[in-house]
Amino acid sequence: PRPLARIVPHDIRFTGEPAADKRARIAESVKRAGADALAVSTTDAVAWLLNIRGADVARTPLALSQALLYADASADLFVDERKVDDALRTHLGNQVRVRPEGELGDALGELGARGRTVMLDPAVTPAWVIEKLGEAQARILRKDNPIQKAKAVKNPTEIAGTRAAHKRDGVALAKFFAWLAEHAPRGTVDELSAVDRLQSFRQENDLFRDLSFDTISGSGPNGAIVHYHSTPKTNRTLGLGELYLVDSGAQYLDGTTDVTRTVAIGAPSAEHRDRFTRVLRGHISLAMARFPKGTTGHQLDALARMALWQAGLDFKHGTGHGVGSYLGVHEGPHSISPRPAAVPLEPGMIVSDEPGYYREGAYGIRIENLVTVVPVEPGEDDAPFYGFETLTLAPIDRSLIDAAMLTPPEREWLDAYHRRVFREVGPQLDDRTRAWLERATAPLTA
Repeated sequence: PRPLARIVPHDIRFTGEPAADKRARIAESVKRAGADALAVSTTDAVAWLLNIRGADVARTPLALSQALLYADASADLFVDERKVDDALRTHLGNQVRVRPEGELGDALGELGARGRTVMLDPAVTPAWVIEKLGEAQARILRKDNPIQKAKAVKNPTEIAGTRAAHKRDGVALAKFFAWLAEHAPRGTVDELSAVDRLQSFRQENDLFRDLSFDTISGSGPNGAIVHYHSTPKTNRTLGLGELYLVDSGAQYLDGTTDVTRTVAIGAPSAEHRDRFTRVLRGHISLAMARFPKGTTGHQLDALARMALWQAGLDFKHGTGHGVGSYLGVHEGPHSISPRPAAVPLEPGMIVSDEPGYYREGAYGIRIENLVTVVPVEPGEDDAPFYGFETLTLAPIDRSLIDAAMLTPPEREWLDAYHRRVFREVGPQLDDRTRAWLERATAPLTA
């Protein structure tokens, strides 16, 4: 059956911008492009534009819906009206009409009959919408949806909320890894019990609403499967001498998190430490990057791979994906990847930094933090330069690091990061967990 979860307003204290202002801003882009209306076909774009959230999609607070935004900043929202209550209608205001889903075809036909130009992104617009517009002989302007870029560049309220969400997430992660350090070496923890325990720590927070994706919890050879999902059939106990990879995240009202850590259960091997340190060097190299305005993630991707390449190694996934603000844990249009990208990184964008290494049938390694693009000291002739501010607050397993392989700046970055983790997360922990975190974030010695 189709989901019927209630649609709720997303409060201005989390969005930082009224929906009316967003509609006006995007409508101006539509007018400048020479169009009369914008077809908004993706649920995340509708959610951002109207400051609404739902529960129709697993792990992502979206309501199944489509919209038409007109050049005068009014809009039609096409949705199952059983999900809409008076509070939502009040939130949407008089300029947003709530219409049954079945009326979308009629609305597209009306635009064609009146000779209107409809702007749409062919990469994400259903073929049915384009067919309806064609039947009505509407003019179609094929162009990137301006909402995607606007949504990707977070405003100061969204960035502040994301920082706060990561600090609370850091508390849950510290509790989890302290618990793991105590229990896993005893052979009493398996992949599924670890997933449940981590979620229980996150659920202690009042702003927690859901996970941001199904947790990837991979022990030993299962960790080498990049998008592994543990089931009762594949579930493994975390064993001594093995690596454990956990990639997880949460949906908080003020931000979306995504973090991966790889930890040694017991004593790691020399190979484990070598590969882990190479992944860490790539992670740090990207985190420390400084780049001129106009740089794309494609141009930075090699920084995260160089230490692996030097040993004839690589990983077969992108290095970074965009992340929403209490929206999708994966969003565009920006990324950090070997694939060419036309969208430059801009201040306010959030992206992951997650190099890895995977030895099939043996183990997997990934280190992932979320970072946001920030302005840094200008370059020559005051040319704008940008860098990254790390948002994620979780210790990196020091037992897996071969300190002799790190350069002095890399060690300085790691020690500074760990000092920050302890400073921001430690005061919110009980004495026992704080003592564990203090050890986990101690300075690295070469």
